[in-house]
Amino acid sequence: MHQRLRRIEGQVQGVQRMLDADRDCGDIVQQLRAIRAALDKATTLFVQAHARECLLQGGQMNPAEQVELIDSVLELMAKTY
Repeated sequence: MHQRLRRIEGQVQGVQRMLDADRDCGDIVQQLRAIRAALDKATTLFVQAHARECLLQGGQMNPAEQVELIDSVLELMAKTY
């Protein structure tokens, strides 16, 4: 995850350099779209890992706590997408 975020950070810095150099608007928009796609992918991977971790821990809980945990994971996923 850290490597992925560093790559995104580098992309953002690249866009800043493009703006400073008065690069073509279309090129800048293309890079911004790539950044958005990279952030979406990072978000998806993070939510998947979080959901997996939470659900694995759920086996140590009583049924009511499991339902609450599942609801919180589903709510997080709904906010993400």
